Amino acid sequence: MHMSDAMLSPEVAIAADIAAGALLVIAGSKLKKSNRDNLVPLMGVTGAFIFAAQMVNFAIPGTGSSGHIVGGVLLAALLGPWAGFLTLASVIIIQCLIFADGGLMAIGCNLLNMGAMTALVAYPLIFKPLLDFDSQRHPSSLRIFAVSILACVLGLELGAVMVSLETLASGVTAIPAGKFFLLMTSIHLAIGVGEGLATGAVIVFINKVRPDLLVPDNQARRKGGIRGVVISFAVAAVIVAGGLSFLASSDPDGLEWSIEKVTGSSELPEVAGALADGSSAIQSATSIMPDYENTFSGIVGAAMVLILVWAVSSLLMKTKQTK
Repeated sequence: MHMSDAMLSPEVAIAADIAAGALLVIAGSKLKKSNRDNLVPLMGVTGAFIFAAQMVNFAIPGTGSSGHIVGGVLLAALLGPWAGFLTLASVIIIQCLIFADGGLMAIGCNLLNMGAMTALVAYPLIFKPLLDFDSQRHPSSLRIFAVSILACVLGLELGAVMVSLETLASGVTAIPAGKFFLLMTSIHLAIGVGEGLATGAVIVFINKVRPDLLVPDNQARRKGGIRGVVISFAVAAVIVAGGLSFLASSDPDGLEWSIEKVTGSSELPEVAGALADGSSAIQSATSIMPDYENTFSGIVGAAMVLILVWAVSSLLMKTKQTK
């Protein structure tokens, strides 16, 4: 669902940048106020895991399209919504700057559509009320899967709606709004179900081995250190990035598929203008592995996300301690 710069006007892009920037500032403030032990390393390794998992596109049967998990609901379940949003934002930023996945001018929209809609809307509205691990000590696996699917579907559907509205408000493409909206919402409904199943599987496993990790706001119920958890997520990230990503579907993702269905091509004409040209020039300079063409892109990207998340969150936590 990574939007390109060609879909947006400068006005819409700047408005989204301001909104996303405000959310990042709030997330940083919330993190500084957190009293949760060992949150920094957990943010780092889960961010690396989500980066790796996003590289594994799964085919949507009968459509010629594919999808990948966004990971916002899972991150929010493990870290809390604001730390989850900050972690997912780091993934999206690395994808944009290093791999040219999504436009730099469109970074604000992508943070809102994928990060905010999942971690800050779907999680608190659906996942947490229906699956509160603090009060529901032993939810069934079926309940976990059902709620995970509902939350992931809502998050992705809201993201698809946002993409459609941002494209329509920009008015820089010839994409027919009604048909594009129907295609985006229908294909992301299917992708949301796939992500919900994957999210549910991870949460069911964690609920069996370390259920305390699913109560991010309650320090009292934590069961000691998380060294084993950190190692497990790090190993999982390496396995997924270094192996499973090669099994990913080559079909276009939901956004590319929707664009191709209404225009005949997944490529859109570039938008001219100072902001678009400047963003493109910056991204060309920073994207050392465009389109994940390098064999080690998954591992390198996961490592970069881990370093970025660890550095930013450590700095924020250190700022809290020195006050």
